[in-house]
Amino acid sequence: MSTQENTEVSTPSESLTDLSEHIAEEMESAVLSHHFDKDEMVFVTDIKGIEDLLQFLRDDNECQFKQLMSICGVDYPDREKRFEIVYNLLSLNQNNRVRVKLSVAEDEFVPTASKIFSTAGWFEREVWDLYGVPFSGNTDMRRILTDYGFEGH
Repeated sequence: MSTQENTEVSTPSESLTDLSEHIAEEMESAVLSHHFDKDEMVFVTDIKGIEDLLQFLRDDNECQFKQLMSICGVDYPDREKRFEIVYNLLSLNQNNRVRVKLSVAEDEFVPTASKIFSTAGWFEREVWDLYGVPFSGNTDMRRILTDYGFEGH
């Protein structure tokens, strides 16, 4: 029995494309780029724009991304800005997901998202513990997965 890869490329719906354009236009100063990945919106921002973009995605009536599902870290050792922080948001009202990406260098501080999403603190602690990316404004940057005596990330 052979398996074939599904090479069919899906295109986002018109409403999702319109929403993506709405976000990009309204948050022009915070959005560096945007695209779709398997029918999910992906926005790239920077340290200066992350708080404003997350706040907008949560509060805008057309967006309503009220739930922060996760914050993940990705390590690209060959990049100048080695780490990528990925925020995954969900809008139950709109039945949509959005991914926000932010690249940072080693020891570069990322503003905490815990002022916008109360669950962010735990996710930020995990990224700090595993990758060493510090979050400014997070009042509890204790280790969460590794032993307290562990050195490094």
